[in-house]
Amino acid sequence: SWAGARPELRAIGYDSHGVAAHFGILRRFIKVGEVDLLVAELGLYGVRPDLEGLGISFSMRFVYPVLQELGVPFAFGTVRHALRNHVERFCRGGLATMLSGIPVRSTHPQVHPDLPPTRLEDVLVLVTP
Repeated sequence: SWAGARPELRAIGYDSHGVAAHFGILRRFIKVGEVDLLVAELGLYGVRPDLEGLGISFSMRFVYPVLQELGVPFAFGTVRHALRNHVERFCRGGLATMLSGIPVRSTHPQVHPDLPPTRLEDVLVLVTP
């Protein structure tokens, strides 16, 4: 879903070895029930492997004032179930809530002439208030 997207905000953390972590925020309309709602999508998240588990996820706290500036009620991001243990750290201390069982429609990462352009996925959804 981020193919060709240009994040409105990109956070990049550096240390003496180069890029340590990064992520992006992009406002999008999503359908919640029957309502189109403008929200912020969190994506392009990555942490250098040697830094995983060191608390970089707590830097997400700076997102709260940014969401207020963007005028959105919440931010969300989706991840595969295989990343559950990794992203559960975001949920500590109320930074985010992880939800499962929510069908998410997204585009295929590559064009397939024999498939529709979108797919329904079973992913974990993280919601940041």
